[in-house]
Amino acid sequence: MKLLVASRNKHKLEEIRAIFSLPGLEISGACEVSGLPEVVEDGASFHANAVKKAVTLAMASHLWTIADDSGLEVDALGGAPGVRSARYAGGHADYEANNAKLLRELAGISLRSARFWCVVAMSSPSGRAQMVEAKCEGLITGEPRGRGGFGFDPLFIPAGYSQTFAEMNSALKNSISHRGLAFQLAKEKWSFVLSGKDNDWPRMLPPELRSRQRSRPA
Repeated sequence: MKLLVASRNKHKLEEIRAIFSLPGLEISGACEVSGLPEVVEDGASFHANAVKKAVTLAMASHLWTIADDSGLEVDALGGAPGVRSARYAGGHADYEANNAKLLRELAGISLRSARFWCVVAMSSPSGRAQMVEAKCEGLITGEPRGRGGFGFDPLFIPAGYSQTFAEMNSALKNSISHRGLAFQLAKEKWSFVLSGKDNDWPRMLPPELRSRQRSRPA
């Protein structure tokens, strides 16, 4: 089965390929398929952005497509940067600029609790989608640590660990991270689709029709 990942981020694509390693599954990134439209992530939630990316590229490519939207919520900042995590320091900001802004915003603040969220959506070529989600609780450090990972990884220490995501090897990070947990859940929940056994999601009946079916006499 061919699966399109709705991302042009090579670091994210590497992580997803490692997590979604399945026999017979051929994974392509959006950067590897020509003619795909750019999707503006203007949703008010991770869920809205993930579904928009998955559905738009699935219908454009005629391929099953998986997309995620993820971000960091910091309690002391009222949940910021949230859905604007990738653009926290501006539309063309890089990881270093985003990290620097976050540290400035938290200067002198002792409350450092935070969490990463990841919502994964998978759409059939017809444009019907399903979602799963996962989170990883942790703390924000006082300075960047580590050379691995990407994004806010050098600043985030997951609960129960002393290393930042950027200090961990990829296997450990993928086993506990928000994205790793969400994609593992997706792989388990949607295994029947990923094995190439279905052409579309099962169509769900409206609630009122499902209740009528259950009430029918035998």
